[in-house]
Parts: sequence; structure tokens; C-alpha cells
Amino acid sequence: MKTAKQSLWAFCTTVGVLSLSSGCSQPASHNAAPDAASWSPQAAAVYLDQRESEWEAWPVAARDHGTFCVSCHTAMPYALSRPALRAELGQERLSVDESELLENVTKRVRLWKDVGPYYGGNVLKKAQSRGSEAVLNALILASYDAQNEKLSPDTRLAFDNMWALQEISGAGKGSWPWLQFNLEPWEGRYSRYYGAALAAVAVGTAPQSYRLAPEIQHNLKLLQDYLNRAYSSQPVVNRVALLYADAKMPGLIEPERRASIIKEVLGKQQTDGGWSLSSLVVATELDWVKGQWKRAEGIRSTKSDGYATGFVAFALEQAGMPNEDIHLQSALSWLTRNQKGSDGSWQASSVNESFALNSTVGHFMSDAATAYAVLALTKQSANRPQSVVAIRRPQ
Repeated sequence: MKTAKQSLWAFCTTVGVLSLSSGCSQPASHNAAPDAASWSPQAAAVYLDQRESEWEAWPVAARDHGTFCVSCHTAMPYALSRPALRAELGQERLSVDESELLENVTKRVRLWKDVGPYYGGNVLKKAQSRGSEAVLNALILASYDAQNEKLSPDTRLAFDNMWALQEISGAGKGSWPWLQFNLEPWEGRYSRYYGAALAAVAVGTAPQSYRLAPEIQHNLKLLQDYLNRAYSSQPVVNRVALLYADAKMPGLIEPERRASIIKEVLGKQQTDGGWSLSSLVVATELDWVKGQWKRAEGIRSTKSDGYATGFVAFALEQAGMPNEDIHLQSALSWLTRNQKGSDGSWQASSVNESFALNSTVGHFMSDAATAYAVLALTKQSANRPQSVVAIRRPQ
């Protein structure tokens, strides 16, 4: 049987990291592997369902035609993680909040030409709203279709809406207009790249017959070219998103680039086994100096947090890192130790402004943290048989 260090070396060799100075050959001293019983899927499900319900009812999230905004921090991560919890808990039906989210997304996809954008006010914000929503709609519907292993007409329409908004010229050629509110990591200076990576995840989640369809090959080429062309200026968190996308669409990036991302990410793992979001969102230190963000320099946190650790661990799993790898063991151990017993969540805080963590806005980062922590922790159970849940579409 291989030791953890041997397995780590085998993984690094597979992805092309062969140098003894890579960091892969000398794993840091981290904590032991997690006890699978030391976190509560039930508590996580209760937290995520409650937060999705609160988001759907929040007046600020309300949009045209009786719909609500599908957020990057609460609704989208919820859609990706809640099915994993259903499988973990042996639940055969969609939760009420899942059903309502799917109905909302489907309604907006069907009314695409009539429903108003998430944000109005000016042409730029409308375009950003449409581009962001088109990608998120396709990703959410494709992820639920994947449970039934076929592409529904609504999901195909969502993809059509997405491709229609892909930019075909200029610096952003191959990507989508993306909401920009000077808020990292999802609506900031570099978030267009994050959105493009999510578009690749959406396509990679769809059935292979769709990914190979002749009519989208030009779009996919534009997307791949953009992700490679804009790579060098991206912060680490966006490179992690690219690693996730490459796992869903193998061949999206070269093996050497994949290895480089893994090396860079492992180099930022902290001694407690986790990652700090603040260390992943800065492309250059000048981003802080130039005042690109609202958050005061003095509040910048270097502590490991649930979002960074959950997102990185999940992406590494998706990339094929084995469970026995010492770095992954340490990350999963951090996650199992840091679920909050009071509400079942994992905590993370904004890198932009200081919010009370128990406020509506203060929960946003923890919503995403909990979703990705769940995805990372349930990935170990992915190979066991799961019941297929029939997804009922709105009539």
C-alpha cells in the first residue's frame, strides 16, 4: 500500500510536476485525515435550506415577473451542493427550496426576451446582468440535468441564451460581460474570468453529445482561447476555478498549466490545513495599494476560512487528487474541524467590507463556504450507488 507521501508524488508526476523543488515532493506538516463522522450533513442541509429560503424571500433579491436574483454567493452554490447532500442523506425528493430555485431559473430562461435584467440603470449594467445570469442559469440547469443524464429543452434554451451573449471581438472575446461591483471574488476586477470558467463548467457538466455538437464548437474554441489568453493576469482563486473547469472539460488547458496551478495552490496552504481567501484574491499587491477594494487594509484577514478551503479542496478533488494525499487530507481535516455546531455552517467573511456575520449580508460568504465545504466532504462518497431523482420541470 502506498504511503500518503508516495501517493502525493504519484499525483504530482501524473500532472507533470516532476521537479524536487515543486513543493509536491516535500508536503508540509499538516493534521491527520478527517473522521467521516465528525461533520453533520444534516446540519449543513438545514443551514443551506434556511439560507436559500431567506434569500428567495429577501425583498432586495426580488426581480421582474415575480422572480429573484440567482446569486453567486447563495443560490448558485446551493444548487451545486444540495444534490450532494441529498445523496449523502438518502433523500429521494428535492427540497422545497431546490424546487423553488429551479422553477425560478426555468421561468427566467423561458421569459428571457421579456423578463427584465437583474440590474438596470445603464446599458453596461444591463449587459453585465444578462451575461452573468445567462451563465449561471445554464450551469444550474445543466447540473440538475446531469442527475438524469439528459439535456432538457429548458437547459438547451439556457445554453442558447448563453452563447448568444458570448463576446466575439475585443479584449473579452470568448467571455461574457460580468457584473462588476468592485466586490471580490465574484463581482470584482477579475470576475469576468471566473464567469468564463463557470461557463466551461456548465458545458462540461452537460452530456457529451451536447459538448460535441458541431454548432457550439466555434463558441468552445473562443472560450478556450480566452481562458488561456487571459490566464497570466488572474488571481489564484480564478485559477482554481479554471482547474475545476478543466476537470469538467478535460483538455481545456495544457497539463503543464494544470500542474502549475496545483503547485501554486499547494504553496498557499496554511499549516492548519486550510486556505485564506485574502491570499487567493489578490493578483498583485498593488490591488490593495490602489484602493481597488473598499475594505480597510487593517481588516485584511490571513486566517484559513471555509470558502477558500472548501473551494480549493473541491477543485483538487475534481482534478483527480487522491483522498490519501497529505494536502487533501489536511484540508478535509480542517473542514471537519470547523463546521459550526450552532447552525451547521462553515464561516467565511468578506474581503471587501466588514459585515456583522449574523446579518443577512454577513451570511453571504458563509453560504458559499458551506456549499463548497459540503461538495469537498461528500466527494469521497461519490462512487457509491445513488438513486436518481426525477427533476420535475414547471409546466
